Amino acid sequence: MKTLKKVLNFLGTNDTKLVLSLDGGGVRAIAQVIFLQELERSIGKPTHEIFDFFLGTSAGSANLACLAAREMKAKDILGFWSEENLKETMSKSFWDNASFLQTKPKYDSKGKEKVLSEYFGEQKLGESKNPMGVLTYDIESRTPRILSSYASPEISIKNAVIASSAAPIYYPTYQIEDGSWLIDGGIVANNPCLIAYSEAKKLFPNSRIKVLSIGTGINRKKISGPRSAKWGALSWMRHDILGVMLESSMYHEIITDLIGNDYLRINSPLGRVNRRMDDNSKSNLERVNDMGLSWWNDFGNQTKKLLSK
Repeated sequence: MKTLKKVLNFLGTNDTKLVLSLDGGGVRAIAQVIFLQELERSIGKPTHEIFDFFLGTSAGSANLACLAAREMKAKDILGFWSEENLKETMSKSFWDNASFLQTKPKYDSKGKEKVLSEYFGEQKLGESKNPMGVLTYDIESRTPRILSSYASPEISIKNAVIASSAAPIYYPTYQIEDGSWLIDGGIVANNPCLIAYSEAKKLFPNSRIKVLSIGTGINRKKISGPRSAKWGALSWMRHDILGVMLESSMYHEIITDLIGNDYLRINSPLGRVNRRMDDNSKSNLERVNDMGLSWWNDFGNQTKKLLSK
């Protein structure tokens, strides 16, 4: 029996599984959809037929749920990010002047719940058409948590995405079916590439794992060292301390060391795209769209090479 198991394990090493990892970043996650739309056009397959496992954080979790659970084509996911839906998910602002001194989250979750209900209804994670997971953080147990189709099948997809995208300051902490209070998975890893790889190894222990990781742009505006030495909480907030925390490249560097050319990261500096995650102005969304197209121009050939089994 042991000999047979060893033979099967050896044979399994020739199998390759493709993993899609999606960052959080609010409306900037539209760039991910634009890139995947170009990928689908080039390869001639929808994304859900290309990848074997999907994992995302925050806004990236919304994209991957559309891809994995509903098997939507990338071009159709753009409807999820429509002007009407963005207004709905960012309605009922509690802030008078967008001040970080406000005592409540900027938005409530009701608009987001309404939009996600229209797409997923009461569909459970276990009913996803493809293996998927979303990254969250449990504030009461102070631990990261992955809500997935295989480990937490009874959690609704709607609630999983709301929890994964409950960004502190922007949205309130969210309670899911089992009573847990969760916030945005970006607190743990806005780029969940290493977590996606780890989960895929659990699901496919004898397979070669390739990971495509797509970001939402990086804020490269220089922060003055001497000036920052005098900053308190408010000044740090004004100078994008959340962005600094979310843009850590540590997981990127670790997975690069682990699997080398079996990993590809798609991202770039923000350029003229607004760093704020909720800028849904027409001009900013056009820039986000252009960023996604530029990624395809820069990384399209590398992506097709990575995905070749």
